[in-house]
Amino acid sequence: MQAIIVTGGKQYSVCEGDEIFIEKLNVEADDTVVFDQVLAVVDGENSKFGAPIVDGAKVEAKVIKNGKSKKVVVFKYRPKKDSKSIRGHRQPYTKVKIEKIAL
Repeated sequence: MQAIIVTGGKQYSVCEGDEIFIEKLNVEADDTVVFDQVLAVVDGENSKFGAPIVDGAKVEAKVIKNGKSKKVVVFKYRPKKDSKSIRGHRQPYTKVKIEKIAL
């Protein structure tokens, strides 16, 4: 069974047992999260597509950990101006494991 969910302004295609990195949620590790914005559920020949979401469909996931991704360095250099700047950014994330897809 496969589903397409929306969280953090992004869409994710998930199956049961998948571990995905999503935008940071305000939850602790070992908590359960329910995603109710499900755009589609595909189960062999039984497919349901929402307009825009499927009514009554839920995806349950367990939070594994919260963390930050690797640093992205932003380097600006202006030639002949003796000007440069360096900034870094680490995007926070939540790692979840998909446990159940229910209609």
